Amino acid sequence: MSDFTNILGSIWWMIVTLGVLVTFHEFGHFWVARRCGIKVLRFSVGFGKPIKSWYGKDGTEYCVAWIPLGGYVKMLDAREGDVEPADRPYEFTGKPIWQRILVVLAGPGFNLIFAVAAFWAMLVIGKPDFQPLVGDVTNLAAQAGIQNGDRVLSVNGRPIANWTELGLALANAAQTHQPTPLELRTPKGVVETRVLAFNKLPPHPSDQTIVDQTGMMPLQRSLPAVVGKVIPGSAAAAAGLEPGDRILSIDGTKVNDWSQLTETTRKFAGPERTLALVVERGNRQLAIHLQPRLTAEPDGSKVWAMGIYAKVVTAKYDTVMRRGPIAAIPAACTQMWDITATTVKMLGHMLTGQASLSNLSGPISIAQYAQTSAEMGPAWFLYFLGIISLSLGIMNLLPIPILDGGHLLYYVIELVKGSPLSERAMAAGQYMGMALLVMLMGLAFYNDILRIFS
Repeated sequence: MSDFTNILGSIWWMIVTLGVLVTFHEFGHFWVARRCGIKVLRFSVGFGKPIKSWYGKDGTEYCVAWIPLGGYVKMLDAREGDVEPADRPYEFTGKPIWQRILVVLAGPGFNLIFAVAAFWAMLVIGKPDFQPLVGDVTNLAAQAGIQNGDRVLSVNGRPIANWTELGLALANAAQTHQPTPLELRTPKGVVETRVLAFNKLPPHPSDQTIVDQTGMMPLQRSLPAVVGKVIPGSAAAAAGLEPGDRILSIDGTKVNDWSQLTETTRKFAGPERTLALVVERGNRQLAIHLQPRLTAEPDGSKVWAMGIYAKVVTAKYDTVMRRGPIAAIPAACTQMWDITATTVKMLGHMLTGQASLSNLSGPISIAQYAQTSAEMGPAWFLYFLGIISLSLGIMNLLPIPILDGGHLLYYVIELVKGSPLSERAMAAGQYMGMALLVMLMGLAFYNDILRIFS
């Protein structure tokens, strides 16, 4: 029942997300077209058969259709049929080219405006977040000497205030494949510089690969070295460990969190090797001797383990990203610019083969992220809407016939050659654009399904 509820919730929030953003995008085309004196025949949110339609006083048919994966504005266009002489001043192709370009750019432009508005509202409300405190470290972070409890002050000279900013800065830095300096403040208050060797990343890393290889987790999400469950018949059960015990050290090595507990156990364990544990139970400290056993992992490998599970704790936000109504305006613009730059760079790297095509997400991922962000609160949902709005605007500007960027390409060619492309050339472009769009959607669905099963 829970899984079914999650599926319904994801579908609902995807519909809400795309409904809001598509409506705003198409309203941009609609509003600018009307300002340019172009007659709009239909304004549709969604594709396919209308669920509901009605005519406004302006003569435009407004529709809500069954397939909520887009929308369109149908304008009076001489290429689609004869136009009455009285309507010719309001026909799209008869307008100056600069007006047609404005109409095309209006959709992505309104996506940008919506993103800034969403980020502004998010900042005014206040988005809960984690301080940039480092917890578990592995891979590149461990190699750089970053340690548990370090606070990240800047990445490549850019100040960092919370974990969201840290994640965005690391994502940008990873795409350069260059060593990246991080300024840190240690738990003792000493400011130091560590360098993440992003030049060691694989040639075409996915988002998940970058996260895994960077090897940094928020301190607030680190699991404490507290026993949540003891497996019956295990080495821990034989030694007398109990749920609630906090393991302080193993063979004299201090243990701060669950990651260190696992790492230290595997480091010191061996055949017939007994480990000396110092355990906190209530107000007492106990000395417990335990001999780990080889245990099979899900992938078939065998590791030394005590036979215990961690006590799961809920990570609590410890900072809020908030600005006043005036200060939030430039901050929202900065947020918009940073995310736009990251998205454009990622698209460029995917097109040139420097980044994996697995970074492309489809409707299933959008639905899951929409529900998750909605459950995290209004500020997080606004942040999500802003990101998706920017992505929608940027994707629509790709020079693919059938998208806004494809129409813009036609008008640039018309400016250069002094006359419009032939209808035959435009029709061929539309077919090519449709085929390419179907391929992109297919790849996005494939990536979504792969993420679910992996």
